[in-house]
Amino acid sequence: MTNSPRRTYLITGGSGFVGSHLSDALLTRGDSVVVLDNLSTGRRANLAPHPNLRFVQGSVLDELVVDELVHQCDAVVHLAAAVGVKLIVEQPLRSFTTNIRGSEIVIEAAHRYRRKILVASTSEIYGKNSGGPLTETSDRVLGSPGVVRWAYSTAKAVDEILANAYHRERGLPAIIVRLFNTVGPRQSPAYGMVIPRLVRQAIIGLPLTVFGDGTQTRCFAHVLDVVDALVRLLDHDGAVGQTFNVGRGDEVSILELAKLIVELAGSISGVDLIPYAEAYGAGFEDMERRVPDTTKLRELTGWAPRRTLDDILVETIAEARAELAASRR
Repeated sequence: MTNSPRRTYLITGGSGFVGSHLSDALLTRGDSVVVLDNLSTGRRANLAPHPNLRFVQGSVLDELVVDELVHQCDAVVHLAAAVGVKLIVEQPLRSFTTNIRGSEIVIEAAHRYRRKILVASTSEIYGKNSGGPLTETSDRVLGSPGVVRWAYSTAKAVDEILANAYHRERGLPAIIVRLFNTVGPRQSPAYGMVIPRLVRQAIIGLPLTVFGDGTQTRCFAHVLDVVDALVRLLDHDGAVGQTFNVGRGDEVSILELAKLIVELAGSISGVDLIPYAEAYGAGFEDMERRVPDTTKLRELTGWAPRRTLDDILVETIAEARAELAASRR
């Protein structure tokens, strides 16, 4: 006889990359999960069948559906968003509509039924601030509003402001997490995510395309380490009303990353440096460095990432090879 689920969580965007892994973790420990996803970027196949899992295909823009599902659940994890630099640059209106209006609908419903809500924000919040490590109180440094790149950062800042306002003025139990570069199984290369894209280029023998001069640095955390952080925060009453960086602090240049992927994949591929304007259009802006300070998260929850960059790459290479082999059958 199985134990009854401890809590029921609504995960918006739950068939996507991070959401599906969070669903796995919650189900494994005995919780029940309801996933709301329109499958625009997520995949139904990311969710393994489970007696305590319910999938609803729909949009966070549908107020009636969101209201009903929030009412049925004990807590909400709001992950649904238009993500990835490529997608944001190509479809800024979608980014704004989903990331602002969709978040408004979900947050309002959480307040209506007094549900705890974890709102996923992003390291893009910090914009061009290349200082570091970045704390939760570090300044936002953005370019011109005419630069489409910053639409996502601005939209997620509005989400944070809204969640904080509901917490301070109306007592909504809200938690905000700023996710830095997160990688691992189920991440699609289709929306500009750098590691899946470079890995797939390496295993099929294409040149690895690095944008700019490759000296820009990033930090990469495994999705399972990130999910561990999210679960710890959901379980900790002290996280309510707070904002947390979630990411790994070891930085690597994108050029070094590309060379490491070639080495670990045993690839014969070279590396091509592509100007930003060619990749994203004229006027694109990037940041030279983005490193999280996760002291606040660590001190509250005891969290620490366990998987290294090599672990991440070996796993991603193996997954990409398996998918390639399956596609050729």
